[in-house]
Amino acid sequence: MTDRALQLLRQDRRLAELAAFPFDFDLDRAADSHVEEVRLASGGPLETLAGDDTGGTYFVCADGSVLHADSEGSAGIIGADVDEALELMIGLPGWRGYTQLSPDDGEEKILARVAKTEAEIRADYGIDEERAELRAALGFPERSPVELIGMLHAALLRTEPDFVLLNAEEGCAYELLGPAGAPLWEPVLAAGRAALARLREGDRAVWRTVAEDPVRRRVALRAAQFDRAEGDGELLRHLLRHEAESSMTFELRLAAVLVGLRGDVGDLPLLAEVRETDFDTACGLSDLPEPGASADELRQWARALDESTFGTDPSDEPLSTWTDLARDQGMTELARATLIRELDGIVMDQSRLLDRSGPLDQGSPRRPEAPRALATAPLRGLAREFEELGDLPQALRAQRLYAALQETARDRASAGHTLARLEREAGRLPQAAESLAAVREALTTSGDDSLRHWREVNLGSWIVEEHYLLTCALAGAGRPEEARALLTAADALLGELSENAADGVRELAERTAAGIREVEAG
Repeated sequence: MTDRALQLLRQDRRLAELAAFPFDFDLDRAADSHVEEVRLASGGPLETLAGDDTGGTYFVCADGSVLHADSEGSAGIIGADVDEALELMIGLPGWRGYTQLSPDDGEEKILARVAKTEAEIRADYGIDEERAELRAALGFPERSPVELIGMLHAALLRTEPDFVLLNAEEGCAYELLGPAGAPLWEPVLAAGRAALARLREGDRAVWRTVAEDPVRRRVALRAAQFDRAEGDGELLRHLLRHEAESSMTFELRLAAVLVGLRGDVGDLPLLAEVRETDFDTACGLSDLPEPGASADELRQWARALDESTFGTDPSDEPLSTWTDLARDQGMTELARATLIRELDGIVMDQSRLLDRSGPLDQGSPRRPEAPRALATAPLRGLAREFEELGDLPQALRAQRLYAALQETARDRASAGHTLARLEREAGRLPQAAESLAAVREALTTSGDDSLRHWREVNLGSWIVEEHYLLTCALAGAGRPEEARALLTAADALLGELSENAADGVRELAERTAAGIREVEAG
């Protein structure tokens, strides 16, 4: 990180005033807060550096990168450090109009765009003498607009995944100030493609290393899904045998399909052996042709499953395929950024839940019995993925919308129970209490028999258990009156459970009551 130029601006009022006008980097505006409270999705620190005259803010991130957030909801990295960001702003005073330019646009287009913009600026005020003075004082070289555009483009592409800016209250992400990066599947598949290339070299030590590593094996199989070569038969059989050790995975089914597509009846005994690995594989591969089937039957089975589930275009895969593999490879922020963008898209346009090509939903988005209803499973999937990432605020966003869209009393009670649990785990205890109140209301909904058996099933036990867990949390947080009120509600629900359903909750109920007595006595 270098901030030599920043120190010079802070020490020299004349230079600071030039930076503020005409280059719109105003240190005095650092004292003003941004138009709204913001934070990085990655959780890293942000330091306010300066502001501009349109309500935008310049922030410094932990590694020294400079992030610009405008007042319209867009943000992006504009420099690897403060010096680079200042050099760009001074060298390209119209930089906000160049965020979609790249070196690929060519020198002629870049120079023409910059010349047009700067001519428009000069019609209102001077920039040439001011730029020369600032450059000289700050020690910046005189770079060409083409070089500066290349620097800006490279900086903007670094925004995701580590510098995604969020509205701190709502949790939604700012739009990218510049171009979008590569689709998620490209970086996720990179290691798989490298592993597949090594496997094709035939080194048995590599075969053993890849096959015995569950993550490398999975991404290698995904790479083979999209790069099918005639000579891969032996290595696919090898990966298939080892993938069976992980039981019934999507990649096991994929490996079986890739082997089956070859139509070699000699593979039928291996496929049958893999199928019988355990109960789950027996169920998941139950439709495999039996040993003795013809080559056409084997190919027909594999082709049908390939067309319905896999295919050869990575962009057709459910988003969860790539976010799971990203997380497993340690690309946590990449997975998080992608999932936040996906959730934002649904929040802004719930009709996306009706899209049959929805990236998180592998089934039909409309239920046959309710053709106008939204299919909310993608939201529940997002909530689970965020929870697995340890991002409770985003999990809550997804679960809250999921709960709000449920129609039957049972679905509302189940979704509300999960919402209350997440709120409790996030320390949002009053909100959790409100969610459990909504659950109790769902349990008493008239004219809806979807919960007629709640007293005898696990859902009833889980709901009562969450009441006691939240009671303990409220007591521990110094909220004895709220804890006592919730304990009364929990005891009432426990009294409604069947004997079998209540058995698993009674010990917790007794511990909770004892804890409340201790708090009240103390």
